[in-house]
Amino acid sequence: MNIMKERTHCVIMAGGIGSRFWPMSRADRPKQFLDFLGTGRSLLQLTYDRFLPLCAPEHIHVVTNARYKDLVLEQLPALSPAQVLCEPDRRNTAPCVAYASQVVRAIDPQALMIVAPSDHIVLKEQAFHDAVRTALRQADAGEHLVTLGIKPDRPDTGYGYIRFVDDPGTVAPEVKRVVAFTEKPDHATAVRFLESGDHLWNAGIFVWSLASIDRAFHTHLPRMKALFDSGAGRYGTDQEADQVKRIYDEVENVSIDYGIMERAANVRTVVSDIGWSDLGTWGSLYAQLPKDAAQNAVVGGGVHLYECSGNMVHNQDDRLLVMQGLDDHIVVNTPHAVLVCRKHDEQQIRRFVDDLKQPDGGRHV
Repeated sequence: MNIMKERTHCVIMAGGIGSRFWPMSRADRPKQFLDFLGTGRSLLQLTYDRFLPLCAPEHIHVVTNARYKDLVLEQLPALSPAQVLCEPDRRNTAPCVAYASQVVRAIDPQALMIVAPSDHIVLKEQAFHDAVRTALRQADAGEHLVTLGIKPDRPDTGYGYIRFVDDPGTVAPEVKRVVAFTEKPDHATAVRFLESGDHLWNAGIFVWSLASIDRAFHTHLPRMKALFDSGAGRYGTDQEADQVKRIYDEVENVSIDYGIMERAANVRTVVSDIGWSDLGTWGSLYAQLPKDAAQNAVVGGGVHLYECSGNMVHNQDDRLLVMQGLDDHIVVNTPHAVLVCRKHDEQQIRRFVDDLKQPDGGRHV
């Protein structure tokens, strides 16, 4: 194993609930634990597989809500329980990164870290590995916080954008200096970003040295850093869970993007073309799937379509599903619920879920 691979630790963030993918994604089994692509592997398992060429299996850590620990170990049996870091409550991504950094420091203070969500799609895996290795080289060469930037192919308003400029001091031409972040712009702004040629989608996949992210927390989120530093010596021991519970009772709810990346001056990005999607909605899944001649995307068997076009159909069980004359809809069949929703109204799914929580305490969500 090469020296950089030995020093690299990967942190997979797997604590979300994925309400926009109801009825497949439910509180007791969120989207990261589901097979959306029909491959026989869940999104979490695909993410784990993707990082195995980049670091040792014992250096992959999954951060999740405590209620999902057994589910993580069931899906990733190669992990030891110590590799599953359990958050007692959801506090966004900055505390998640701060917690994981403490655990990694207890193993190797000289470590390089990759931080990635568990629910993204990457279709070009070799290009992904090349981009991450470039990011690791940049993180090792200087005190930089590195993110993967995705070349946009449409003016998508659901993604954050990065504006970059050339930086001759980086390890490769595709590594650029980040000068601005913009969260989910309106359509006109997204069109301008696409046409400018100097904007990328922010993939939310980060690479840095442990020393660099520690300094960033000290500068930009000092109270959070102090809270997690207070547990030094307890991480990796049987006192860890109690210590983390005390910290999470006090720590602020803030994303790593807002808390650190948008404030830091030492951010670099690797311009990447990796077949990426953050898989945030049924519509984003539809965009990634193969289509039939009528532009229907179907996952699962037993589906028969007549005079239908532009639909996203996901059949999760063996029930026969026959559709006629339906266009541009999301149709999801699961053992406990069926969803039929216009594709352009998919943001309403969160409202459906909220409404379903009221009558019976959330039995269906």
